[in-house]
Amino acid sequence: MIKLMRFLKPYRMTLVLVLVLAFAQSFANLYLPTLMADIVDNGVVKGDIGYIWRTGGLMLLVTIGGTICAIVGAFFGARVATGFGKIIRGKIFNRVEQFSLHEFDMMSTASLITRTTNDTTQVQQVWVIILLMMVTAPMMIIGGIILAVAQDATLAWILVVVMPILVGAIALIMSRAIPLFRVMQQKLDKLNLILDEGLSGVRVIRAFDRVKHEEERFDEANHDLTDVAIRVNRIVAALMPIMMLVLNVSGIAILWFGSIRVNNGEMQVGAIFAFLQYAMQILFGLLMVSMMFIMLPRAAASADRINEVLVIAPEINDAPTVNDADTQRGFVEFQDVTFSYPGAEEPALSNISFSASPGEVTAIIGGTGAGKSTLVSLIPRFYDIDSGHILIDGVDVREMSQEHLRAKIGFVPQKAVLFSGTISENIRYGKEDASEEEVQHAADVAQATEFISDMQDGFASVIAQGGMNVSGGQKQRLSIARALVRKPEIYVFDDSFSALDFKTDARLRAALKKETLDATVLIVAQRVSTVMDADQIIVLDEGHVAGIGNHRTLMRTSEVYREIVTSQLSMEEIAEEIA
Repeated sequence: MIKLMRFLKPYRMTLVLVLVLAFAQSFANLYLPTLMADIVDNGVVKGDIGYIWRTGGLMLLVTIGGTICAIVGAFFGARVATGFGKIIRGKIFNRVEQFSLHEFDMMSTASLITRTTNDTTQVQQVWVIILLMMVTAPMMIIGGIILAVAQDATLAWILVVVMPILVGAIALIMSRAIPLFRVMQQKLDKLNLILDEGLSGVRVIRAFDRVKHEEERFDEANHDLTDVAIRVNRIVAALMPIMMLVLNVSGIAILWFGSIRVNNGEMQVGAIFAFLQYAMQILFGLLMVSMMFIMLPRAAASADRINEVLVIAPEINDAPTVNDADTQRGFVEFQDVTFSYPGAEEPALSNISFSASPGEVTAIIGGTGAGKSTLVSLIPRFYDIDSGHILIDGVDVREMSQEHLRAKIGFVPQKAVLFSGTISENIRYGKEDASEEEVQHAADVAQATEFISDMQDGFASVIAQGGMNVSGGQKQRLSIARALVRKPEIYVFDDSFSALDFKTDARLRAALKKETLDATVLIVAQRVSTVMDADQIIVLDEGHVAGIGNHRTLMRTSEVYREIVTSQLSMEEIAEEIA
């Protein structure tokens, strides 16, 4: 919680106002019992009606003033807490956006969502309580003790006995509740994960008739969360009965022993009422503190989880002095590049060297797990390499600013990702200020115009979250159009034609060839037919280069490539291609 307090700086003046209002409210609450004692002792006992009206009017004004302070303080306190929550959510989102793929591997999507929403809400709610009570409760406790002793020091022994009991009860209950609150947030993470998988994978679940299994998984996670929540709430719920028991016993003791002192002439009637009010204010102050302690453990656990995100230093950062290449366009070169995933025993890529120039198509092919997608993900610097150099236009990617580097690249990922919005907005994601003509042209080249025109609203048709209302091939074509509209220097297609039929694939590659005459094109593919016409084919085998050349050359020199070709083409087709 303390680490997050730095985000309250924009609200410093508002915080001062909240504190002043809380101070005024506390002063009003402490002043009222004294006025009431004066009315009883000097007005009621002496029969002075005028004094009763004057003091009663003053009590009314003090009450109204204290009420106004409480309302205004609550308003601004809630405003500060809400603004604080907004800042925290923004900080988490901005930090997550800076994460490399390695950092995303460290924390699950479900956990990041929980930290951004539920954990932030927990911290925000406790700040509302803190701002309303952090001045009021201590002032009522400290001021109440001072004024109660001033009324009658002898009765103060009741407070000396009661307060340690309450403090001990609060400490005992919170010591048992705090660990459970941490477990509770972890259970919530798991519940969100299962819910996310169940919703995003609903088609697979139904196709394999696993609805019952998923329901059981959700029920198990839900019961785990419920059990922990019940346990922690049972512990916390014990605090209120203890507080009320002590409160009522204290009131009886004050009236009992106070009446004895009044009967002995050692104390006035008004003083006993004032003492009782101060005792109630002290105990209610402790009750307010206990309420804060009820919420504080869970908020503290949530704050720790938020800090875990904010303290992660992104591994990939711009160099202190950037060197943005502007003299060349579209040149890509790998120089003896080796890369390992964190914690892996063996490198995913070893000693990779090749170059790609504008106007050329470089295809990357290999078996499953050969490192094809890993290789192209290094070009936009999604990961940093272990050794070697990756040069874009003659400059190492680690020396370029990430913004400048990625502005040169049109990247189409292996898994096509669309965003909620219209088709036009999804294509413009690659270039925000693209004209209607540019959007139309990109869709034409990507072979997407036909199915877009068949939709009711054309380019204004709405894409559902994750592109659930379009097919896999349509998603891939829209993703390709998004890269094309950018007109980058380097195109990277990471197995982006896998969901297309052979006819559409051939038309798309023919259209791409005309569109990318002055650009460098890198294509990751599984189909031999997709890479056969490439100017350069890189064959990967278990993270190593098993051959580089065109189709004819590799058929003669690379055994790995021949195995891939023979597994996909008949002998007649192979003979025709070689001829």
